[in-house]
Amino acid sequence: MRTLIAIPVYNEQKYVSRVLARVREHAPGDILVIDDGSTDATPELLEQAGVRVIRHETNRGYGQSLLDAFAFASEHGYDWIITMDCDEQHEPASIPDFVREAERDDADVISGSRYFMPEATGEGFPPEDRRQINVTITDELNRRLGLSLTDAFCGFKAFRTESLRELVLDETGYAFPMQFWVQAVAGGLRIREIPVRLIYNDLNRSFGGPLDDPEIRLGHYRRVLHCELERCGARLPVEALDGVDAGCGGRG
Repeated sequence: MRTLIAIPVYNEQKYVSRVLARVREHAPGDILVIDDGSTDATPELLEQAGVRVIRHETNRGYGQSLLDAFAFASEHGYDWIITMDCDEQHEPASIPDFVREAERDDADVISGSRYFMPEATGEGFPPEDRRQINVTITDELNRRLGLSLTDAFCGFKAFRTESLRELVLDETGYAFPMQFWVQAVAGGLRIREIPVRLIYNDLNRSFGGPLDDPEIRLGHYRRVLHCELERCGARLPVEALDGVDAGCGGRG
């Protein structure tokens, strides 16, 4: 099983060297870093680290970094791709857990969940607005798509590369999970969650611009979600479209 570890980064000079060193201890395959237009010392540190890098000259968005990673995995014949963040909130020691689950060969998406176990412990707690938006969107996804997710936004995941080829993903920003979950269900992908530790060590992370406002962010996520529900409606459960207010302007 050929596995690619893909790590989107943006201005991560504080963490990137330590994270890559730890990933190397646990990675069963190759490492790819997608540098989304970093303006700090991240590019120089990546060069010193000697890993494969896809470099965006300007910041193109978290979703675009994932899309580039998926394309790379497909073009280079990887069976699975494991994505994780570079801010020390995803533990490289959990990589073998994703590999073991992938080797069971009964799922297409293995999604980490920081809230899988009610008694789960961790380091720090998310800002209340982030946790509430996660709960709100996760509940809506479950209700509309018949899922049983506990954490819709965790970026620590393993994807079967072949299954991604059937999806038509084009959401480049932080709303990427909204599009992904809808298309995963529409495409019949088999989804399973596994627990990962809840770690929050930087409560001041910015989404950039207006999205730092929780109401605007939630509204944006819902618009992307409802547009994708409308676009994929014929392949979704009937209840998926109940009360959808897309306003997509003919998108798709």
